[in-house]
Amino acid sequence: MRTYIGDQEAVSASEFEELAFGFDEGPVGLDRELFVGPPHPESAKDRRARLAVAREVLRDLREAAAAGDEIAGWDALYAKELTKTVPLLRSAARTRRSSRKGAAA
Repeated sequence: MRTYIGDQEAVSASEFEELAFGFDEGPVGLDRELFVGPPHPESAKDRRARLAVAREVLRDLREAAAAGDEIAGWDALYAKELTKTVPLLRSAARTRRSSRKGAAA
């Protein structure tokens, strides 16, 4: 028996879940990576460019919220909080990496 989701065949249980729940697609709305940063290291130039765009998007969301768009207001709050928490997560990851290096030496 074959299982199809849309026009794609699911050949395993995990592929069925991926197709059914759309794991390949990000959620509609904010691009979290814009505010959080990519999972891989980025150059200083790329980081400056990403943060400049993030500031513009945040400004646009705040303007839309001021004009009465409630969803944009919530998105602006969420994006602002994302930018606050990322340095803590990255510094914790750096601390873990440096403590592992010290333990191995």
